[in-house]
Amino acid sequence: METLYHQTNKQIQEVQSQMGRLETTDRQSVHLLENELQARIDQIFNQLERLEILASKEPPNRRQNAKLRVDQLKYDVQHLQTALRNFQHRRYAREAQEREREELLSRSFTTNDADTSIPIDETLQFNSSLQNAHRGMDDLLGSGSSILSGLRDQRSTLKGTHKKMLDVANMLGLSNTVMRFIEKRASQDKFIMMAGMLATCFVMFLVVKYLS
Repeated sequence: METLYHQTNKQIQEVQSQMGRLETTDRQSVHLLENELQARIDQIFNQLERLEILASKEPPNRRQNAKLRVDQLKYDVQHLQTALRNFQHRRYAREAQEREREELLSRSFTTNDADTSIPIDETLQFNSSLQNAHRGMDDLLGSGSSILSGLRDQRSTLKGTHKKMLDVANMLGLSNTVMRFIEKRASQDKFIMMAGMLATCFVMFLVVKYLS
């Protein structure tokens, strides 16, 4: 199990390093890097399933600690998956806006009486700006949804980790003071997560109200 654990941890660190290249990779190659990162993330998820099985077969005195280590790896790779999806969503929205802007600029409008071309009028420009604003709002809502989904996944992982930490603490005979500290820290993490979710919803509400 140790060999597979260290191998998986190393792969997660490599993916984290490569994620930083997404913003600097040219448009022609960025989708190839995205596919490569997604393939590596999928491979890590498969290895985590094997690690969970191996952790459950560890001796009783090592089993809880092994499961905690696997949960930490799972938390890290879930964070990477959410970050990759958010980047892809932003890229798709940006490319769609660029295509539509190029199509609008390439069109020509003529009068009924002559073949003279006229530029795009203010009404068309306003409609284009309004469409871009709606797409920006959709992009923000999609990113917010992905963030909330990631927070829910992380909360589920943290709850399981917290329970296992308490089990380990009971096995090791830690003092009541340490136990209360662990529970207090878990409650603080929960409030921080809820505050982050409320702040995200509030910002999304303001954006929708402003754009409307």
